Amino acid sequence: MFALGQVDSTRKLVGHRGWKDIRHIVDWLVDNWDQPDEGIWETRGGRRDFTYGRVMSWVALDNAIRLARDLGRPADLLRWTGARDAVYEQILDRGWNDERSAFVQYHGTNVMDASILAMPITGFIAPSDPQWLSTLDAIEEELVSDSLVYRYNPSASPDGLRGHEGTFSICTFWYVDALARSGRLDKARYVFEKMLTYANHLGLFSEEIGPTGEQLGNFPQAFSHLSLIGAAVVLDEALNRRQVS
Repeated sequence: MFALGQVDSTRKLVGHRGWKDIRHIVDWLVDNWDQPDEGIWETRGGRRDFTYGRVMSWVALDNAIRLARDLGRPADLLRWTGARDAVYEQILDRGWNDERSAFVQYHGTNVMDASILAMPITGFIAPSDPQWLSTLDAIEEELVSDSLVYRYNPSASPDGLRGHEGTFSICTFWYVDALARSGRLDKARYVFEKMLTYANHLGLFSEEIGPTGEQLGNFPQAFSHLSLIGAAVVLDEALNRRQVS
């Protein structure tokens, strides 16, 4: 219990001006989330209703609602909650492909995309949900090659780019994270340890790994290492829980 006027020092506070900016952004998202976008990979195939973009819209709305409630800040919670729930329902309805038994790259396609691996990481779906597990199987079937992960299949989803690309480092670490959360710990550990062998002598990763193990693209790439850290933490915690049990 706290005395009158005493503030919990562990509570994250937002200033009035900062909250006004957050509220302005969220109000804009409520009005504009249901629009085609360029996708996380910014492919040249035209704007689509990408599932990843919808998931991240849900994440933003859900966290804004939680923040407003936790901090007691003014917000149009009915409107925000309505938009969040509408995004959720649309993803489950239109982002799901019955033929593939999986969540797909964008509404109306049957193409897989590694960005879908973010769904359990963000908390959008439970990692033990049957729909997620079948999606993980579909991603493995289409995008995983010798444990490494391509971000999508250009032959199935033309991106307007010339040449070929390697596997994406961030996607492989997302894969490790998703495997660990889904209870596939032995495979998660194997993929993680194998991916570590592709680092250079300083332990750094580029954006992509080429077909003969060479580092391609931006180097060193920040988001490759952020996803490495995230995968390592999640995998370590899952392995520790299994050892204790």
